[in-house]
Amino acid sequence: MSNFAFNNPAFQQQDPRNVATYPGAPQAAQGAQNASFTHASVDAATNAQLEGMYAAPPAGAIETDRMSVEDTVWKTAGLFAILLVTAAVGWAWTLGGISAPRFDPYGGNTVNMLPWIIGALGGFVLAMVITFTSRKTVRPALIFAYAAFEGLFIGGISAFFEVRWPGIVLQATLATIAVVGVTLALFASGKIRASKKATKIFLVAMIGYLVFSLLNLVLMWTNVLPAEQAFGLYSAKIMGIPLGLIIGVLVVIMAAYSLVLDFDQIQQGVRNGAPRKYGWLGAFGIMVTVVWLYVEILRIIAIARGNN
Repeated sequence: MSNFAFNNPAFQQQDPRNVATYPGAPQAAQGAQNASFTHASVDAATNAQLEGMYAAPPAGAIETDRMSVEDTVWKTAGLFAILLVTAAVGWAWTLGGISAPRFDPYGGNTVNMLPWIIGALGGFVLAMVITFTSRKTVRPALIFAYAAFEGLFIGGISAFFEVRWPGIVLQATLATIAVVGVTLALFASGKIRASKKATKIFLVAMIGYLVFSLLNLVLMWTNVLPAEQAFGLYSAKIMGIPLGLIIGVLVVIMAAYSLVLDFDQIQQGVRNGAPRKYGWLGAFGIMVTVVWLYVEILRIIAIARGNN
């Protein structure tokens, strides 16, 4: 009587390689040889598949749905493309069309400041909404709208300054590109990095600068400052040097460090495998900083050139 334990299929199935080692079993040996050929074929197919995988291009941000530097760069370029298009609209709108602005008999050129105001207010509101809601969800449409409003603002303010100080827009643009390029090169080479101590100093300086800017606006709107000071407190002089030049240099350094913070956040997002949609926030941060930097450089050059 057979043992029912051996009726288990696991015991009934024999490994051909084990049977092949038994002398006088040619059929089992033939099965083992076939299994060996099959195993070799599988190995060859697997190696070919691995070689194909190695030769294939690496998975990008779309395939992995993860944030990458390249994808963030493309998003940033797209936002600046929108900004440039609406900046052209703001420029033409400010000057009253393609033709030159009307001449004011009271001594100056008349420009339309509506694009400047609409762009500044719309950009500020959208920036606040994007900043305070980004932790819950990222809305690319709002970031697109922000870029469009910022374009109106940049186009309007650039046209206004260009009428008053011809050639200033090109000067400010080249200076902005230079600062951004040098900052990016230093960050990529590892020579500058964001630190907790430097970030604390930056935040304190930023708060002080915002308070100073708000105070300056209030004094200008209430006509407390003389009309000769076109930039308010920035036009005041200390030992013959306009205060705006001193503050402007410090603000450019602050803006450059803000770029370092933007680059660092993007780098951390890539390392931590953040979702791809957060690349829009990285692009948004870079745009905010670059626009701020451009406006500050525009004002510095205007103050340095004075009324000439």
